[in-house]
Amino acid sequence: MEASHTDIALRVRGLRKAYGEVVAVDGLDLDVREGECFGLLGPNGAGKTTTIEICEGLLDADSGSVKLLGRTWEQGGSELKQLLGMQLQETQFTDKLTVAETVRLFRSFYRHPLTVEETIALVQLEQKRTARVGQLSGGQKQRLAMAVALVGDPRFFFLDEPSTGLDPQARRQVWDLVDRFKASGRTVLLTTHYMDEAERLCNRVGIMNQGRVIALDTPRALIASLGAEHVIEFAAAEGQRAPDTDALRKLAGVRSVHARDGHVQLHVEYLHAAVPAVLAELEAQGVSLAELRTHSATLEDVFVSLTGRHLRDE
Repeated sequence: MEASHTDIALRVRGLRKAYGEVVAVDGLDLDVREGECFGLLGPNGAGKTTTIEICEGLLDADSGSVKLLGRTWEQGGSELKQLLGMQLQETQFTDKLTVAETVRLFRSFYRHPLTVEETIALVQLEQKRTARVGQLSGGQKQRLAMAVALVGDPRFFFLDEPSTGLDPQARRQVWDLVDRFKASGRTVLLTTHYMDEAERLCNRVGIMNQGRVIALDTPRALIASLGAEHVIEFAAAEGQRAPDTDALRKLAGVRSVHARDGHVQLHVEYLHAAVPAVLAELEAQGVSLAELRTHSATLEDVFVSLTGRHLRDE
């Protein structure tokens, strides 16, 4: 069922942004529902960050419209600044300030902020409360960036690559924080290159490529759209001729085949039947393998199926 206008926290229509001849965002339409975590996925250069920065009011679009929490930046910008939290890909803080002083500074920008202590506790930086920003690790600075985004107690939270530079434990802490934010009925717009993060956190995801959303649904539904539950990947040994992918496509249970840079990826229904069939076909073709891997289908496989590229490709 399509959400009503009153259920939409962010509505984007016909958004376009170009830098000279390079079109970063190309007529993009997007709805983010209240109370959901929406993931915007795509490789570098897909237009994700440009889209986010326009929605945040940091960048002007060439054309199109953005309505956020029932307001536009042109008519309700001052109010929106009180309602939003933003974590950018890179945030520069003053190295000489302590963690507490930095949070206190950003807290002063809001009418109804959280306290310094509860904000620092949310991102688990209590032991670094009096440490100067210049002494923090990259992961700790990332958590500080999340703290200053949270201190205003926002209704809508923008997270642009929030787990970059974090160790696995810190990533889990970020995930728990997003879960708590969603549980309180607030809205998150997230960009990430980590597919496990998107599958774990997002109610819905939109996959961007070349400035447009090319697929949008729940993670489970997008993966199911492949028509295959498993993936087989292999690379031929050095000096081997390229395998005949048309022959591989004809094997029973093989849904699709993608070949790029010497690697071949097959989406298949039943792994136990497909692996022996693929190996037998390659042996018949006289192709020896340098590597062979299998895994359950993921959001990254959806993107490869749609574009022939990997999400982490430059």
